[in-house]
Amino acid sequence: MASPTTTDAGLQPVTPSAGKTFFGHPRGLATLFMTETWERFSFYGMRALLVLYLVAPAAKGGLAFNTATGLAIYSVYNAMVYLLALPGGWISDRLWGARKTVAIGGGIIMVGHFLLAVPSKAAFFAGLGCIAIGSGLLKANISTMVGQLYPDRNDPRRDGGFTIFYMGINLGAFLAPLVIGTVGQKVNWHLGFALAGIGMAIGLTQYLLGSRHLSQESDVVRSPLDAGERNSLLRKVALWLGVAVVCYAGIGLAGIFTINWVLTPLSLAGIALPILVFARIKRDPSLTKDESNKVSGYVWFFIAAAAFWMIYDQSGSTLTVFAQNNTAGTLFGIGFPSSWFQSLNPLYIMALAPGVAWLWVRLARIGKNPTTTSKFVYGLIGIGLSFAVMMLAMLAASGGVKVSPLWLALVYLVQTVAELSLSPVGLSVTTKLAPQKYASQMMGIWFLAVTAGDCVASLLQQFLGDSFLSTPSFAIQGVAVALAGFAIWMGRKRINELLGDVH
Repeated sequence: MASPTTTDAGLQPVTPSAGKTFFGHPRGLATLFMTETWERFSFYGMRALLVLYLVAPAAKGGLAFNTATGLAIYSVYNAMVYLLALPGGWISDRLWGARKTVAIGGGIIMVGHFLLAVPSKAAFFAGLGCIAIGSGLLKANISTMVGQLYPDRNDPRRDGGFTIFYMGINLGAFLAPLVIGTVGQKVNWHLGFALAGIGMAIGLTQYLLGSRHLSQESDVVRSPLDAGERNSLLRKVALWLGVAVVCYAGIGLAGIFTINWVLTPLSLAGIALPILVFARIKRDPSLTKDESNKVSGYVWFFIAAAAFWMIYDQSGSTLTVFAQNNTAGTLFGIGFPSSWFQSLNPLYIMALAPGVAWLWVRLARIGKNPTTTSKFVYGLIGIGLSFAVMMLAMLAASGGVKVSPLWLALVYLVQTVAELSLSPVGLSVTTKLAPQKYASQMMGIWFLAVTAGDCVASLLQQFLGDSFLSTPSFAIQGVAVALAGFAIWMGRKRINELLGDVH
């Protein structure tokens, strides 16, 4: 039976009204902008504390994991947040529609943050699970709703709209470490986590009040489940949950359980899953030839993005540990906690993103806007260069020297320029290339690139241990990603052919 939010087959979704605008964009962008601001405030505030809390000694209220394990837990957790965006998109397409899915996801995230505020290891990991599940429901669908505000896929405002939306992400991300990070490090870890929950509560309230300005397309369930499909799905979920319970019960009874029994399987699954997903979509006979070609072209962008996020997401793990252990906590006589470094990237984005958004529109008007492929190449080379700088910073920190905070400030600046070239453009091109049948799910697949990159980092962190945080490690990772950018550039002609009418 169809969901009550499904439109009739002959009813066309209504696009946002042409009344008041938000900086020249549809008014619904303001609602999504503010919702994402508060959701990111909660997420990045918690993220600024996560690794520090995991590796802090028990005497200081932390969980006392060793550094390599703390880094791997962070990477796997971050990977799961983005992996669950895929079923989040599926739930939107098959069960609830994007608008309802985002509302439910926000509520689950809020509960998760408040669980982190409970001083219990069990509550802490349960809270991480709730945040991962809720984020999976919210992330893919809120970005899809941004795309739905622009019915014309080649609307020149589209990339600019996603960049403005990205500003909302980074406004919350900038404020979070300054507020939540300070309280968590200087007052109490769990009080900091509670502030993250309050931030999510504000964001959810704002979303519910402003959702009337969104496109009516966000209420559509594109391919609702029938009764037979629901029953089949429930049986499969019960089967796999049963297998997991039996396996881990056996491991526990054998007395050999360690955290790696969780980290390693999840890391391998995060790498294998995107391969299986793309194979399934390519085999779908309902796709037109044009849609199939666009999915093939999109695979190139996916691989490039995975390499990019493998390095970029270490800002909350490897670079955070470097900030804590190897970087001076004062600049020009002013002291600050190490979590404040997490505010540099969003600060740079807020300073640079408007100019980049203007630049893309300006270049489009004069016919010189770089192709999506070129923008991805710029991003990969830039992120590779950031780890070249990090390699030099690690050399400067040899012998226990506390290096200047300006080293990390430069690393984050280079990463920000690379991110603005790749990430908002990646969000936009995903909505352009998505087959109609997989509209929300394709946004989930975009986030699987983050999962794959983080899972590669997690496996390396588990395998290399403390040597992952070293000069050779930074050098090898930086060169590998820059070479990936070169490979994309060499294949640009074929990629552009696959993209068809999408530029």
